[in-house]
Amino acid sequence: MRDFTPADLVLFAHATVPVFIVGGLAAIALGAWRNWTWIRNRRFRIAHAAMMAVVLGQALLGRLCPLTIWEHNLRVRAGERVGGEPESFIAHWVGRVLYIEAPPIFFIALYALTMSLIALAWRLVPPASRR
Repeated sequence: MRDFTPADLVLFAHATVPVFIVGGLAAIALGAWRNWTWIRNRRFRIAHAAMMAVVLGQALLGRLCPLTIWEHNLRVRAGERVGGEPESFIAHWVGRVLYIEAPPIFFIALYALTMSLIALAWRLVPPASRR
């Protein structure tokens, strides 16, 4: 078993992006039902929507996520063969979940749907107004 590398840490950080987006959307829906006040926090909601907008924008422009590029470059610099080589347990499973093979249109549609749900949540469960 090998030690964690900087690339593994970037991969872990990268995994927090979809967790924040999907988890945040689920929290907003559940929080609306349970009357949680924190889900109306304006900064949280702006960060949540902005993160999804960046992901969707990158997909529409055909760009890779900067974290994907950073991780790849760190692995190359460390002399790791990228793709198919042994890796740490966490890096292996986070990578398997994070990097799904599908045509780009699949991801664009998925991200657009997610952005639409976030916009709908903004409308149905608006953030608290500024004071």
